[in-house]
Amino acid sequence: MSLSSAAYQALRREMRDLWRSINAPCWLCQQAIDYDAEANTPDALELDHVKPRKTHPWLLLDRGNCRPSHHRCNRAKGAGGAPVSIGEPTEDW
Repeated sequence: MSLSSAAYQALRREMRDLWRSINAPCWLCQQAIDYDAEANTPDALELDHVKPRKTHPWLLLDRGNCRPSHHRCNRAKGAGGAPVSIGEPTEDW
């Protein structure tokens, strides 16, 4: 199955509508997504897969494996996993 398949495009529309309704931020950088931005622009929504399609192709249509991301964040991440954040250091740190 490919990203151009009817099933994938339907999933993408479904997830976009859900994420837009709750104003979901990018799961990678936690910043707001411009849900009205033209596709392939830096702040536009891009459906990201937690477990990469390259290594987990059977999860392509699994809603539990989908997260909202910016186009730029998803492209920077590539086929790797999401970066692990340890949070902001405090003054005590």
